[in-house]
Amino acid sequence: MSILIGVGVVTTVTVFYLGRKGWHALHKAVGITPGVLIYQDASAPLSLSSISWQQLNLNKKYLKSLADEQLHQLQRIDEKVSQYEAYQKELQAQKVTPAISEQQFVLHKMLQTRLPEMLASYYHLTTINSTVKSVNNKSRAEAGKLLQEALDNIEQRLDSLLEQMQKQQLQDLRVMKNYIDSHNS
Repeated sequence: MSILIGVGVVTTVTVFYLGRKGWHALHKAVGITPGVLIYQDASAPLSLSSISWQQLNLNKKYLKSLADEQLHQLQRIDEKVSQYEAYQKELQAQKVTPAISEQQFVLHKMLQTRLPEMLASYYHLTTINSTVKSVNNKSRAEAGKLLQEALDNIEQRLDSLLEQMQKQQLQDLRVMKNYIDSHNS
């Protein structure tokens, strides 16, 4: 009887040990570390220290006065710029030099020059408003509205450019398919 209990205990420990090793091996194979799941709420307020920019070069000091939704929007813009830059690098890797359109030039100018200037102006205006009580909140509200319109404009231009890239890639695929189909007959 004691032999059966001993065999049962050894079997249970072995199954538990191998199961745990298998569980860890499965997670390692798919690139997940067991027990280290960190949930990040996309709608949670952003911390300036945790924001890392992929493409945009923005002064963090000027971002302090922005609303949380504007920080989220800047992150979306940064991700879209990153997608666009990755596409451009892929074209360069294929030794294709695309002509730069006016839309691309204007967007580049807005992202590299105008956006940082607008953020700096907004920051200075909001710090002046906080130190000088005689300046009314009307100017701050107008500045916030103007900044929001600029961010919306930039994001809209990026969306349009990314959509244009998608259409171009789809058109290239159609041309290749038609070429292959024409040579099959």
